Amino acid sequence: MTPIGRMFHSFGIYILKTSLGQQIALFFRTIASIFASSHNFKTDTKNIILQTFFTGAEIFPPLFAVATLFGTVVIIYLFSLMGKMGFSNDIGTLIVVIIIRELSPIFTAFLIAGRTGSSLTTYIGSMVIDSEVDALATMGINPIRYLVMPSVIGGTIATIIMNIIFCASAIGAGFLVTKGLIFFTGFASKLQMIYVNAPDVQITWNYLSNEILKALTTQDFVFTIIKPLVFGIIITTNACYQALNIKRDIRQVPKATSRSVITSFLYIVFADAIFLMHYFGDYMDNLAQII
Repeated sequence: MTPIGRMFHSFGIYILKTSLGQQIALFFRTIASIFASSHNFKTDTKNIILQTFFTGAEIFPPLFAVATLFGTVVIIYLFSLMGKMGFSNDIGTLIVVIIIRELSPIFTAFLIAGRTGSSLTTYIGSMVIDSEVDALATMGINPIRYLVMPSVIGGTIATIIMNIIFCASAIGAGFLVTKGLIFFTGFASKLQMIYVNAPDVQITWNYLSNEILKALTTQDFVFTIIKPLVFGIIITTNACYQALNIKRDIRQVPKATSRSVITSFLYIVFADAIFLMHYFGDYMDNLAQII
């Protein structure tokens, strides 16, 4: 083996000894298990659908509440501040950047990591402690295919769907709450300054939706799928890894669960920082124009 080959071999061995390397290996083993010769398509499909429903249905109430409050705050602040500052034409762009492009995927991933990720770690970790995973292997059932594969695929599909729902809820429900505040409270008098400083700005659904559609690009639609796809894989793979490597002690379950959530948060932030580099040049150019 050449010196360069030995260097890459040593580096690969080192990576596989780390937690991150083992999680990457677990993900590839999960993908490989899909193409295994011994499989039951009906059972696999049922498990994936159940995991998708579990992830989406259980997280919907808090996700909708967070999305509505978040969208309301963003819409109120943007209409109030941007109109006064003379940037009323950039409201749609800012909503796309803040809600659709950046914070919606992160908030969705955080909620799913806290709810579904912790549940997966607790569920599979309890099976490990009770030797149920060993029993599956003894019966000739691949635990990776039976437990991890449906969790990763179903959880990732649900993450994509819930991210779209978060975006729609933040914009739609946030707009309705904003209109309700204007109608039922004295908040309307404070927002009248918008029309004084920027008479072309109107808090109507037609105006808001048209500005958002004008600001949306093809890349935004692509990243609406790609970012939650990556985040979903990170959350579910990390949760399953923490569960499968739990020590045979019931007291380790809550520790593994908290470790799963915290590690998922860190991985999500790191992955989002990588995605941010794609738009970093555009953000700097826009900031230079404003300054």
